[in-house]
Amino acid sequence: MEETQKLWSCKEKGIFQYLILLFVWKAVAGQIRYSIPEEMQKGSFVGNIAEDLGMDGKHLPDHDLRIVTRTGMVQYFSLNIHNGHLQTSERIDREAICGQTEKCILNFQVIVESKRKLYGVEVEITDINDNAPQFPPGEQELKINEISTQGSRFPLPEAQDQDLGINSVQSYQLTGSSHFSLDVKMGENGARHVELVLEKILDREEQSMYELILTATDGGDPVRTGTAQIKIIVSDANDNAPVFSQPLYAVSIEENIPIGSTICRVRAVDLDEGINGELKYSFKKATKKDSLMFFLNSTTGIITVMGDIDFEVSSFYELEVHAEDYGGLFDRAKVEITVTDLNDNAPELAVSFHTNSINENSPTGTVVAILNVEDQDSGINGEVTCLISQNLPFQLKKSIGNFYSLVTVDALDREQMEAYNITITAKDHGTPSLSTTVIIPLQILDTNDNPPLFPQSSYIFYLMENNQRGASVFSLKADDPDSEENSRIKYSIIKGQMGDFALSSFLSINSETGIIYAVSSFDYEEFREINFLVRAQDGGSPSLSSNISVTLFILDQNDNAPEILYPSPPTDGSTGIELAPRSSEPGYLVTKVVAVDADSGQNGWLSYQLLKATEPGLFSIGLHTGEIRTARFFLDKDALKQSLVVLVKDNGQSPLSASVTVTVVLADSIPESLSDISSISAPADPQSDLTFYLVVAVAFVSCLFFTFLLVLLAIRLHRWRTSQLCDSRNVNFSGVPVSQFVGIDGVRSFLHSYCQEVSLTTDSRKSQFNISKANYSNNPTDHLTGEIKDPILAGEDFNLTSGDQIILQVS
Repeated sequence: MEETQKLWSCKEKGIFQYLILLFVWKAVAGQIRYSIPEEMQKGSFVGNIAEDLGMDGKHLPDHDLRIVTRTGMVQYFSLNIHNGHLQTSERIDREAICGQTEKCILNFQVIVESKRKLYGVEVEITDINDNAPQFPPGEQELKINEISTQGSRFPLPEAQDQDLGINSVQSYQLTGSSHFSLDVKMGENGARHVELVLEKILDREEQSMYELILTATDGGDPVRTGTAQIKIIVSDANDNAPVFSQPLYAVSIEENIPIGSTICRVRAVDLDEGINGELKYSFKKATKKDSLMFFLNSTTGIITVMGDIDFEVSSFYELEVHAEDYGGLFDRAKVEITVTDLNDNAPELAVSFHTNSINENSPTGTVVAILNVEDQDSGINGEVTCLISQNLPFQLKKSIGNFYSLVTVDALDREQMEAYNITITAKDHGTPSLSTTVIIPLQILDTNDNPPLFPQSSYIFYLMENNQRGASVFSLKADDPDSEENSRIKYSIIKGQMGDFALSSFLSINSETGIIYAVSSFDYEEFREINFLVRAQDGGSPSLSSNISVTLFILDQNDNAPEILYPSPPTDGSTGIELAPRSSEPGYLVTKVVAVDADSGQNGWLSYQLLKATEPGLFSIGLHTGEIRTARFFLDKDALKQSLVVLVKDNGQSPLSASVTVTVVLADSIPESLSDISSISAPADPQSDLTFYLVVAVAFVSCLFFTFLLVLLAIRLHRWRTSQLCDSRNVNFSGVPVSQFVGIDGVRSFLHSYCQEVSLTTDSRKSQFNISKANYSNNPTDHLTGEIKDPILAGEDFNLTSGDQIILQVS
């Protein structure tokens, strides 16, 4: 009756747990908790996470809600982005995930990317009765000595049930013989120990074997059972049971202990002799997993390691060891194995969110990335510190749980650093310390925060006057550290004036290159200095600009000849007359020539010289003053009328000059000078005689030259007819009589000192003759031997056909 009430009580408790499976609440720290039973179908509803986060389901896709995944972890849940429901994505087996842990909780995080916020989620997996009690496979054999007294107890194999609580093994039942009964005892940890109780004295000769059925029943709904066949063999008398040296063996080992290492040795003593005193050690109540991790030598009792011991998988093992003699008597002892943690796992650093680029004007505190740090080790080995590269405008801020946010802490400047490779290191506190490094690349996007700048505060350029129109005058260059369109600069002239004229009539600028061109030719005498402003404006939005002051100086050229102011040039062809008394002493100032030059500098420095005078040496002129003075006393033989030609010359490169004729009359008074001038007959112009002689000389030379050409042509024709070596085109005058060159010898003395180029045109084609100075010997023996040393005769052949060019050189 009591067992029936217990079963109903367990059922009511299970129903109550099932009713609260879907209960959910939000914790103060931002955690969201759900509770679901295990073994739910894939796609089963867990909870409305969007509603629990206070989101509008209609605009859910705009929030970018998703589950943060971790590398290597099985994802048991998925998120329906259309309605915000949290669903199962895999079949969840609580026993496979949590084993015998009382509370099985799965943790994960969800991120709202639109807000860049993390929320922790806990889902508790509750147990259902999905596992039946199971005994060790095969038939269980138990030996009982026939002299065993009534009430003797013998251990029976216990059933293992992976479920917990009411769903685990609750009762045992034994059937098959009235000689035996069943006694179930509760251990300290709540486990049930099953013992076989001898109710009647055994007689091996009467019956040597009994077959029993042991049934284990759990308390789940529906109820599940497991059975085991027990074979009882009645043996001869053995009146001493083995006894362990200690009831509990507690050992501590490090994880990663090598396979084959000895953990401990259990020892039991049996006072019987012979075969009844020989003991056999074995594990009892050991799971399949534990039996694969450890090996117990049945003879020596030494326990060794058979598998990989990992603290992160299991930190504690509890084994039960039996020592049994061959008479069936036994004793039990417990072995507790504690695994100590080693720092054998490096921290795991996962990037949950990362942006590839941000603007350089992003405010401080902008989230660049969200990272999750985990370390499977425990204690100090699992404590992790995250570090970031020094001297970077970024900082790691701890968020929920083991999450960190990488944010900006200083202003960013793309012109100083275009991109960052942010190195983040997760380092644990173990010995030796292990670490993991992640590099997060980040591109800094440009904003138009830098105006174009000129390298100088102002510019001064120089340009020679009389420049060509359209010529490049100079160029300006501004720099903008921004990129792309923000650094594309356009140049313009924004302010400038040249008298009454607009600056655009004289200068223009190429908006792309900054080269300034002269639109017109400048005149130094008109403009000597031009001041204006040039603007450099970038292509950003909004655009930035800067101005620069430019001064252009026009340099002078010697393009103006001196202008004589006094004596003024006559309008009727006559010259001005100056009087010089006959009694004048040397140094007497007769007159002064006054001239000016529009040029400046050395181009405007004037010098005076006396180019021509009727009586050389009678007058002198000041080099820089232009003063005409007497150089000596006048003589009676000096002409009364003196004509002086004065040359005024500037000091420029390729100097320019002007001249003026000054007439000086040697007389003491004006009436006397007039009477003297009228009595003087006009002298013949010596300049006209010189011109006549030059014309006659040129005519004579031309006639002589044409005569020479005719003689040369006759000799060439004669040689062309008589020569047999037509292909060589060389003239050999060795066989020609000397008398044929009489004409040439006659003009040789004239050609000795002249070189003249004559062009003859025939049918619009030119034949050139180059005559250069002769170089020959006057040795009379040359004429006697008849050798021709004149290059005119020893040169190449001459082709006098129409249209050919002939070059004749006498040397």
